[in-house]
Amino acid sequence: MTSPAPSRRPALLGRGSWSETLRIGAILRKETVGGALLLVGAVVALIWANSPWAGFYETLRDIRFGPEALHLNLSLASWAADGLLAIFFFVAGLELKREFVAGDLRTVRRAAVPIAAALGGVIVPALLYLLLSRGVEGAARGWAIPTATDIAFALAVLAVIGRFLPTALRTFLLTLAVVDDLVAIVIIALFYTADLSPLPLLAALVPLAIFTVLVQRRVRSWWLLLPLAAATWTLVHASGVHATVAGVLLAFAVPVLRNERNDGPDTGPGLAEHFEHRFRPISAGVAVPVFAFFSAGVALGGLDGLTSALRDPIVLGVVAGLVVGKPLGIMAATWLMARFTHADLDEDLAWVDMLGLSMLAGIGFTVSLLIGELAFPGADDHVKVAVLTGSVTAALLAAVILRLRNRAYRRIHELETADLDRDGVPDVYEHPRTEPAGG
Repeated sequence: MTSPAPSRRPALLGRGSWSETLRIGAILRKETVGGALLLVGAVVALIWANSPWAGFYETLRDIRFGPEALHLNLSLASWAADGLLAIFFFVAGLELKREFVAGDLRTVRRAAVPIAAALGGVIVPALLYLLLSRGVEGAARGWAIPTATDIAFALAVLAVIGRFLPTALRTFLLTLAVVDDLVAIVIIALFYTADLSPLPLLAALVPLAIFTVLVQRRVRSWWLLLPLAAATWTLVHASGVHATVAGVLLAFAVPVLRNERNDGPDTGPGLAEHFEHRFRPISAGVAVPVFAFFSAGVALGGLDGLTSALRDPIVLGVVAGLVVGKPLGIMAATWLMARFTHADLDEDLAWVDMLGLSMLAGIGFTVSLLIGELAFPGADDHVKVAVLTGSVTAALLAAVILRLRNRAYRRIHELETADLDRDGVPDVYEHPRTEPAGG
């Protein structure tokens, strides 16, 4: 009589479904292109701001236009931060909702790990920042600066150093960054709203409600939805709440699942995925790179200026939060999840892979720059130096760690490629499940 085979402990970061692997792969390719454009925009701004033509860059950034009556007489830099980044957060909100409604993360077991990791990657860098900047008047306002992950920048780095990174790790990084974005928008709404005007905020509920009703009925007409979205954004901006919050609210209103009554059984992707396909190229290819161009241009003042900035406790707090706090928080949260759920890392992975991925999550950039501008309005040059320094350092350290494992990643990639038919040959696109109504 043979003894029963020992039960295998649950896998941490195992491979997901094939349909999700295809979808995540398509998203990552678009974000990688966006990340390259982001880097170009940031480098051009940095060089221009430290060139003899720096004055023209500042003049361009400060050009103002828009109706004053609607509180929209804003500079180009403000339009990029408040307007274009609302598109970025709209896409992030769509992705997050889809993951939790129809993706692999609709199961608690799969969702718990990236959520815990994201929270760990917010709490630890914030505490480390507060510890290093204690005693500096007003420094506490910047506690949230090192808590974000820039998925576009991170994927641009991956495109260079980690072409064979396993799908499970790429999916984990994407989900972690999306949850990070949601946490960031909650932080912005709660902690960086200086003067709240309740009337415009309540008024914003009207176009938001109409938008919700229309999208729940699967209306796709841009000439109906776009004015409602613009009205919601304008009223949220006028209320004093950062206007990017409107992007997330609008995204959460969009149904993920197809509706047989309104859509029919064979009408392609659900409305959330339809909008994601339409707006992700705008977000990755326009919104984020333009924001980077207007935000990354900081006059360093030569080597002396850079050295002086790096002695600032606020700068040290941000850099340490991104480079040390972010990976420490993610690693600790993931390890605790493994400990309490009695799960092991997938047999093809090792904890050094999690370390490299956690270092990559220390690339803050876009949202970190946004929070820096909100925390220290008009005096954020040192914060920009800190975010750039921390993000580049985290990218370099992640590159070293992940390159050391490239041979193992290549082997896993070959196994994944050879295993395409594990569930039968899939279609290039697999419809999400449907529901009777709502979504």
